[in-house]
Amino acid sequence: MLNDAPHFAPRAERLILLTGFDPFGGDTQNPSWLIAQALRGQRIAGHTVVAAQLPTVFGESLQRLQALLALHQPAITLCLGQAGGRSALSLERIGININDARIADNRGGQPIDTPVVPNGPAAYFSSLPIKAMLRAVVDAGVPCEVSQTAGTFVCNHVLYGLMHLLARGAGPAGARGGFAHVPWLPAQGVPHLALRDMVRGVYTALWTAVLAQQDITLGAGATH
Repeated sequence: MLNDAPHFAPRAERLILLTGFDPFGGDTQNPSWLIAQALRGQRIAGHTVVAAQLPTVFGESLQRLQALLALHQPAITLCLGQAGGRSALSLERIGININDARIADNRGGQPIDTPVVPNGPAAYFSSLPIKAMLRAVVDAGVPCEVSQTAGTFVCNHVLYGLMHLLARGAGPAGARGGFAHVPWLPAQGVPHLALRDMVRGVYTALWTAVLAQQDITLGAGATH
């Protein structure tokens, strides 16, 4: 269960927290972490990117994220995760309060039909301007989409947990957050994207997230 996040005074320096996961499911690398590492220390619209790795482990991932939010007090948090089989950067719209693991996490845990947060809301929407981010990333020449599901594995666990922490006051006033899935690297299989393109896409998405205080109206729904 997530604890109430402690309150800290706002930092003078504005930060973006960008997280990725360690490899899981038999892979030896995870593009989400490689992207975060590539953008560590970048200055984006007056904000500095802080990169951190989360374990692909239920519970432990949220404990780590909560500590990072308390330490860095980021204005924006974007968590990244790998989604083999997807062909574009996927900006997640919603996280749901369910763990239903088809495979075991990196410590052998495999919760089925358990809540991320007991008695928590059924779902949380991302507070990032995902439609504005979508348009900017596509205009930059990187495949991108809005995703209506973050799955029910550790990625959704982290998205829901992040939004729950922010809703309960983690981070400075007005802190926003969300999640994006990224495709495989070329060496991992197909479909895939080159690492340089994913880094460029995430950089563009973060730049837009900082500058767009309100989202735009843009069709990006799904029929199924």
